[in-house]
Amino acid sequence: MIISHSYKIKPNQEQITKIDNWLELLRRHWNYALGQRLDWLNRTRCRVDRCSIISSPIGEIPIRPDYHFQSGELKQTKKLFPEYKEIYFEVQQNNLRRLDKSWQRWLVPDQTGKRFGRPKFKKSRKLRSLSFSRVNHPKAAIKFDGKQIIISRFGAIPVIVHRLIPEGFTIKTATLTKKADGYYVSFSLEDKSVPSQIPTDNIKTAVGIDVGLKEFLTTNTGETVSVPNLYRKAQSSLARKQGQADRKETGSNNWKKAQNKVARLHQHIARQREDFHYKTAHKLVKEHDLIALEDLNIKGLARNTKLSKSIYDVAWGAFLEKLNAVAVKRGVHVVKVTPHNTSQNCSNCGHKVPKTLSVRTHSCPKCGIVLDRDENAAMNILNKALNEVGIILSACGGLDISQPVKQETFETWVQLSLF
Repeated sequence: MIISHSYKIKPNQEQITKIDNWLELLRRHWNYALGQRLDWLNRTRCRVDRCSIISSPIGEIPIRPDYHFQSGELKQTKKLFPEYKEIYFEVQQNNLRRLDKSWQRWLVPDQTGKRFGRPKFKKSRKLRSLSFSRVNHPKAAIKFDGKQIIISRFGAIPVIVHRLIPEGFTIKTATLTKKADGYYVSFSLEDKSVPSQIPTDNIKTAVGIDVGLKEFLTTNTGETVSVPNLYRKAQSSLARKQGQADRKETGSNNWKKAQNKVARLHQHIARQREDFHYKTAHKLVKEHDLIALEDLNIKGLARNTKLSKSIYDVAWGAFLEKLNAVAVKRGVHVVKVTPHNTSQNCSNCGHKVPKTLSVRTHSCPKCGIVLDRDENAAMNILNKALNEVGIILSACGGLDISQPVKQETFETWVQLSLF
């Protein structure tokens, strides 16, 4: 299992100047390497027997600039630009690895056939992190003794250790990051043991959750978590600070200070949202053995809709990622189901009851049940998840919290018994 811990560091002014200089040099190298890749792509975008109406190669076509090619050119880079000799070789390699990963995600579709956006050239001060491949290794450039990080070309930098490294975990990599309120170091921690999931036969409690904008989430038992509206509450303050920054001369010291105030407010909002997500996720995982939720296309929901700002504010996708991470540590099942007709079908009898988004109450004309729209959807989500796992039980009745759900198989039929 791999986790990460982030700590704030307190470099002195000389160390800050050196970190910022390294980040600027890495940014320039990123842009050069990206330009080299795009130039090669434009030169080789058509076959030999076809002429491109966009561009055609002049002279010899260069070698394909993949990671290995660009990494091999680092020695030549240090000869042409001596300032790069100060930066560790592994730091420059990691910078190229990040570029190569972004490049591959753009060109090669993932398992779902989705491709990510093209890597972008980075503007000034937009590359904010540099990473080390090894920590506390005899040949490692960075070491951590529990109170400070020691880098031979930086010296000792104090670390605010607000939580200890978990016992049994080994520090694998380290990343120095520049943020709005200072500098941080993030350690990647590895433990060979992997938490095992709770066996299906031992699942005692299960919950279906339906996320929304009226309530952040609604469970199949009718419990709700309110929407915090963190961005909406800070919107007026953010607009005021952005207006103050716009009135400053671009590039001046006052402009930089005003921009930093805007960045700090954005950082505060993001941290509030992250804290809310983690607290909600831990509460759900602590109380249930199985969590059912919808596999939503959040970008599709936010596209071309007046609710896009509210959808991005609640950040369902970030919450679901954190919920998955917390559930893995505790061995809890997280089952994603298709959202098709979860709000339209009746959770009691299965009858389809069409309703628009403005209708917030589910009233079934067939069985007569009346429920909140989101609660009905949460019940349908739980029913779908239980069927996928192999537990057949109506979400209306819920699971018995004191006895495990056990499935007995007979010759011609399957019966669910609780005992």
